[in-house]
Amino acid sequence: MSGVRIAPSILSADFARLGDEVAMMERAGADWIHVDVMDGRFVPNLTFGAKVIETVRRRTALPLDVHLMVVEPERYFDDFVSAGASGLTIHAEVSPHLHRQLARIRELGATAGVALNPATPLAAVEEVLDELDLLLVMTVNPGFGGQKFIRPSTDKIARARRMLDGAGSRTTLEVDGGINRETIGECWRAGADTFVAGNAVFSAKDPCAEIAALRDQCAHRA
Repeated sequence: MSGVRIAPSILSADFARLGDEVAMMERAGADWIHVDVMDGRFVPNLTFGAKVIETVRRRTALPLDVHLMVVEPERYFDDFVSAGASGLTIHAEVSPHLHRQLARIRELGATAGVALNPATPLAAVEEVLDELDLLLVMTVNPGFGGQKFIRPSTDKIARARRMLDGAGSRTTLEVDGGINRETIGECWRAGADTFVAGNAVFSAKDPCAEIAALRDQCAHRA
């Protein structure tokens, strides 16, 4: 459906076959590839760095949507954009100089996003809407894949859409966490346009059909 972006998260991919898995997502009709970077400090998990982004970039021409769940995210900007990141999303909770950090991401030629944990209010980004290309509303507490969708998040998504529309912003509104056939429709109706789906896609018997099914839930529930 027009206006819906599906961004499979490689956090749920088979890392022994990462290149093939990414190529499969592109063939399946994914719009973006979502890359979760964790440092074991901001979240209780450790994932990957620039080398993995380079590997993924070699296997796909799709935008690489890099989500930095790290403290001091500015330390990674240059290396990750050089490795092939199309956009960098940083967390408001660990970014006291959001305006400066978002401006730096844009200077490097990438799109600049801010992620908000479930307990973080939308007010955290009200003063930087002009610098924002993407707003990511976390619908689980970040750190691990396969978590259950936090239901009150739907209202937060709707309030985020009203805030962006009220500001005349064309910022992408992305959701991440527990996205599957049962939850994507309500997020779409609340105003989200981009959906990170990891476990739902990579654990499916037919990942290609699953991406189509997720998109179809938005088409039939608009």
